[in-house]
Amino acid sequence: MTKSVERNLVIGLDVGTSKVVATVGEITDDNKLSIVGVGRQVSHGMDKGGVNDLNLVSESIRRAIDEAELMADCRISSVYLGISGKHIQCQNETGVVAINNTEVTDEDIDNVIHIARSVPISAERKMLHALPQEYSIDMQEGIKNPLGMSGVRMEAKAHIITCSNDMAKNIEKCVERCGLQVDQLIFNALASCYSVLTEDEKELGVAVLDIGGGTMDITIYINGALRHSAVIPVAGNQVTGDIAKIFRTPISHAEAIKVQHACASSQMASNEEQIEVPSVGGRPSRIMSRHTLSEVVEPRFRELFELALEEIRRSGFEDQIAAGLVITGGSSKMTGALEVAEDIFQMPVRIGSPIGITGLTDYVSDPSFATAVGLLQYGRTMQSINATKAKADEGNWWNRVTKWFQGEF
Repeated sequence: MTKSVERNLVIGLDVGTSKVVATVGEITDDNKLSIVGVGRQVSHGMDKGGVNDLNLVSESIRRAIDEAELMADCRISSVYLGISGKHIQCQNETGVVAINNTEVTDEDIDNVIHIARSVPISAERKMLHALPQEYSIDMQEGIKNPLGMSGVRMEAKAHIITCSNDMAKNIEKCVERCGLQVDQLIFNALASCYSVLTEDEKELGVAVLDIGGGTMDITIYINGALRHSAVIPVAGNQVTGDIAKIFRTPISHAEAIKVQHACASSQMASNEEQIEVPSVGGRPSRIMSRHTLSEVVEPRFRELFELALEEIRRSGFEDQIAAGLVITGGSSKMTGALEVAEDIFQMPVRIGSPIGITGLTDYVSDPSFATAVGLLQYGRTMQSINATKAKADEGNWWNRVTKWFQGEF
């Protein structure tokens, strides 16, 4: 038996455009999540959520996994794997069933969700998630948990998320080359919501903007359920590219300048603060002000936020986001990003870092770890649900055996 099973561990793997993060969480006896291991490596071979080089991606994953194993003192055999990219699509669907015994059972709920997710999709696409939004029984609407309720006809609304089958196979292949199994593929944006949102925000209505290196993921929760999700294939790397081209500096140095000195609001950047900019081809470095840098960064950030605002308006839920916007991901940490977002979206904005965790919180209490920690939260939830179902199935099996002996089977 592996240490992972003995210690009841769950492992998340976030393979992004700019970094690969492996997180190891231990589920405690009171069903809390304790972070016990983290591995982070620069990502090679990924672009906008897609695999460009299987070997490079596999090597990045292997290094991150080795680092996480060393820190957690465990052997990792399977992971909850995040996926993103412009190939992700979402739609809202409805399913209807007749209630068998005038009282809703778990089987009825499974059946109605199965019907909702049975929408025809092309052979090139793969179903990622079918997330229940709400149920209706006869004339009563807006039911969150119909179990045990009486009625004749039940309807369910569900949010369906699909991805490209080939894209999914490629990233799974990279993981399998490292000798690992994929427990489940999870949409990165959904995972981020598990780690940064509170239940109150979900109920009141909230939008989450996860700004990664290659993509921006958007999710909208209304009345506690996911109503809309989308991926915009531009993000933080656009800012890095602008810095590299305009100031004629290598990409690696442009990324370092962005992380250490960039400001998304030129009003907040000092003209007196000087930055050394390395040149290319052995030319001497140059000096520029931080304010000059911000004048390059701010227009790109405003463009990114405006693209996100257009998507939110396209969803039709803009007026229902009472709790405002949560921005997360590595690029959300930039000085001035919060202020620019408030100006563009004209709603309350906060920066989202992982919440509800214990253990090595100093390593992961950062917006750039939102997806990686969210994968653990999702995995813990799935394990809890599966354990409950297994217990219920065991009880049903015993009831059937008892009835058989009583001659009632």
